[in-house]
Amino acid sequence: MAVSEVDNDKPAVRFEQIEKSFDGETLVIKDLNLEIAQGEFLTMLGPSGSGKTTTLMMLAGFETPTHGEIYLEEQPIGSIPPHKRNIGMVFQNYALFPHMTVSENLAYPLQVRRQKKSEIKDRVAEALEMVELGGFDVRFPAQLSGGQQQRVALARALVFEPQLVLMDEPLGALDKNLREQMQYEIKHLHESLNVTVVYVTHDQSEAMTMSNRVAVFNDGVIQQLSTPDILYEKPENAFVAQFIGENNRFSGEVTEIISDRCMVKVNSGEIVKALKVNVHNTGDRTTLSLRPERVTLNPAEGSVENTFEGTVQELIYLGDHLRTRIDVCGNDEFIVKVPNAAGRLELKKGQQIRVGWISEDCRALDFLP
Repeated sequence: MAVSEVDNDKPAVRFEQIEKSFDGETLVIKDLNLEIAQGEFLTMLGPSGSGKTTTLMMLAGFETPTHGEIYLEEQPIGSIPPHKRNIGMVFQNYALFPHMTVSENLAYPLQVRRQKKSEIKDRVAEALEMVELGGFDVRFPAQLSGGQQQRVALARALVFEPQLVLMDEPLGALDKNLREQMQYEIKHLHESLNVTVVYVTHDQSEAMTMSNRVAVFNDGVIQQLSTPDILYEKPENAFVAQFIGENNRFSGEVTEIISDRCMVKVNSGEIVKALKVNVHNTGDRTTLSLRPERVTLNPAEGSVENTFEGTVQELIYLGDHLRTRIDVCGNDEFIVKVPNAAGRLELKKGQQIRVGWISEDCRALDFLP
């Protein structure tokens, strides 16, 4: 499908000092300021009640901000009704018209915009080919599988060449394998069309797979806005570290600060050297964050700054790696991912083992009880 020319210097979407309250007292969105670039795939990720869907609904026009303004290509849209915002939408429940055929569902948004019949026919055919459903035009939604219905919903959102496409948990009703397949299909469609997409999900792997950037929401506030790799490797606070990917954590108190490192006495009494990220003074309470794949078993002498004795609690074979749960530094839920490669360690439950990691991989963040 054709892609309209855009001014890449202007953001596609801008939220300016947005607040939202449903009862006049409690803010569910708090001073939201966010720019989304032209052609970007931005995902709003967070637990239920974090504010991500409310933010999407305000952008779509189904909810009104209590304060602030939303801009679409620098034009304020607060007074524009949803059907006039030139925004495509894809929902979890597909929202297809059951009494219309596939081609009639796709033609509908073009008919509303008073397109010529010949142009409608061409665009519908093009949209069906785009989602690999050529030949399905005369079927009704009930005659399609869940994945096919979702492809039709996606084609309908794109057929009128909108400025922006919003997707609200669009893959939530699909089984795991089909969900993963659709993630890649949507990602590749976005790359080929260069349309701006704002996507909402609570599924972190989905967000990491598809997005240029991810906005992690909690309690009505964006906790961190970064590319997927930065979110995982360099979480800025303990909530993001815990919400994104698997994470080992310890609680403790900062006993010493040395440049960009700090010494932390964890609750079980051991001293851990960590990267100082979100602590400021000695005596601060902190949560240490360490990814399972950053831990070494039986490290060579002097190769890492932190080494401790632990006891193997559980071994789970997962094909490409062995998920090993170890009791170390008072944490009996400490996970190490051991690659399943030639010459790997022979481990057994109850075994005593040394574990180690470098200070750069252990991030001292704000305290999370």
